[in-house]
Amino acid sequence: MNTKYLDLLAQKYDSEEKVVTEIINLKAILNLPKGTEHFVSDLHGEYQAFQHVLRNGSGKVKEKITDLFADELSEKEMDEFATLVYYPEEKIKLIKNSFNNEKELNHWYGQIIERMLKLVSYASSKYTRSKLRKALPSQFAYVIEELLYKTDEFTNKEQYYSKILQQIISLGQSDKLIIGLAYTTQQLVVDHLHVVGDVYDRGPEPDKIMETLINYHSIDIQWGNHDVLWIAAYAGSKVCLANIIRICARYNNLEIIEDVYGINLRPLLNLAEKYYDDNPAFRPKTQPDEEPSDHERLQITKIHQAIAMIQFKLESPIIKRRSYFNMEDRLLLEKVDYDRNEITIHGETYRLEDTCFATVDPEHPEQLLEEEEQVMEKLLFSVQHSEKLARHMNFFMKKGSLYLKYNGNLLIHGCIPLDEQGNMEKMTIENRTYGGRELLDVFEHYLRYAFAHPEQTDDLATDMSWYLWTGEYSSLFGKREMTTFERYFIKDKKVHKERKNPYYHLREDEETCRAILTDFGLNPDQGHIINGHTPVKEIEGENPIKANGKMIVIDGGFSKAYQSKTGIAGYTLLFNSYGMQLVAHKHFNSKEEVLRDGTDVLSVKRLVDKELERKKVLETNVGEELLQEIYILNSLMEYRYIN
Repeated sequence: MNTKYLDLLAQKYDSEEKVVTEIINLKAILNLPKGTEHFVSDLHGEYQAFQHVLRNGSGKVKEKITDLFADELSEKEMDEFATLVYYPEEKIKLIKNSFNNEKELNHWYGQIIERMLKLVSYASSKYTRSKLRKALPSQFAYVIEELLYKTDEFTNKEQYYSKILQQIISLGQSDKLIIGLAYTTQQLVVDHLHVVGDVYDRGPEPDKIMETLINYHSIDIQWGNHDVLWIAAYAGSKVCLANIIRICARYNNLEIIEDVYGINLRPLLNLAEKYYDDNPAFRPKTQPDEEPSDHERLQITKIHQAIAMIQFKLESPIIKRRSYFNMEDRLLLEKVDYDRNEITIHGETYRLEDTCFATVDPEHPEQLLEEEEQVMEKLLFSVQHSEKLARHMNFFMKKGSLYLKYNGNLLIHGCIPLDEQGNMEKMTIENRTYGGRELLDVFEHYLRYAFAHPEQTDDLATDMSWYLWTGEYSSLFGKREMTTFERYFIKDKKVHKERKNPYYHLREDEETCRAILTDFGLNPDQGHIINGHTPVKEIEGENPIKANGKMIVIDGGFSKAYQSKTGIAGYTLLFNSYGMQLVAHKHFNSKEEVLRDGTDVLSVKRLVDKELERKKVLETNVGEELLQEIYILNSLMEYRYIN
């Protein structure tokens, strides 16, 4: 090994004893059971529902409580205790108000702290003391460790332990301790979180989800199509930025742009007020609990039209300069007969309705007005100078990727583009042809390059970032065309149809899934593909476990907009040392309902795969890293301490 590197390492391990101790520790860790992985997907800004699933570990917290207290507590008492672990601050306030005197409250404190300590001890049973210590609230770490590891075989410490508890209560620290133990439990129950795409779009609070993820103890993200739209906009893609604003206007979510990220929409509103009026096709879609005023609705409708037309114009030059995108049939502004208000698509002519072509020059339909250009420059400047958005997008790039190979499984949001025979579809980019894993690697390369060079707004990397949103061979889009224009202006739903990539019916086939796993260098006998992006219509009998268990689809519809079609409120997946479980979730109403009634939102758990032997850390990605560390430490021993 490089001797300079070993010399640097020797500064940390400056004695033979330190090296030996670390090798012993790492080799021992390899034989511990693997931690629990928690997979979620397609959060779509639904912060409250996501928070609940995160806090209850898709049922793992309640499972631990049941294991420990089934013979001691009633079902109602276990529900109450579980709710305390999920939402400790709020639940403590409710419970304290129910006591008549301090003596009763102090008795409850002592009882609950004992239960919490028992739960933390059980949840940490497959971790090292060092890992547990890092998960404990720092201000109580010493005290908690004393109580967790108490041994009083000879009754020498009985008063010592009793006094610790008494002092915690008398000094008014019980609330803080219980809250700290609750969050420690949540962290121990789930060792690692996978977010399989789409934090953004539709729901009202993606920023709060991002803040939660930034502060999560162990996480990775596989970008979704909506996530890449935001990344690309921040990286300088004006057409992606236009798409974001259009979608936010469509779903009455412009507050995310203006209030959350501080992006000034006033220039766009001024443009919209000048050129557009009311238009039924562009009125915002609202949830039952949302009711904008007539004035607000009209403003959003105008903004919606203005940004949609800017988007359609911005697409044209990209399509023309990148012929290998094969998107010439999407140059729809050029196919419009502006005198007759008609368009010819694939040889058929359709009447256009609810049009808003006030800023379109029929001779040069893709040309932006000078005002439109200025608006987009101002918007892009505002986007790239939003401190909060910068923090969120930088986190996306640090923790994210288009796909991930983790513990033998392939995690991907969208699809692997396939032809009808199940072969990897090929795309030629700058005279080189790519398919399968290689194509996804190229896509990610261009996205990362665009992000690193935000000043370049019309280079190949920026154009490719937009292609990921809408291109035929994009692993995130997974369709042959995006019919946004047709849905706005043509009533005939025949032209609204977006043909899916063959992947979406071939993923039912085990051999196809095995071939994909092999292409990505994974063992097809042991691996699974964990997929998001397309809501599973359980209400129609669709099974999220496909291809004899090789394919698991975990987008069941966190987004309220999908739940009437899916019949559920999302799937999540758990993978611990014993195997995999798929969890279906009922509709989440509110945190207040959980606090009041102790109800949860879990429904059926389905066994996906059971390990024949309990899986150890040695067999995981973490295990591979530890083996590398052991190899390096052994090299240091030979270099420095063994002569």
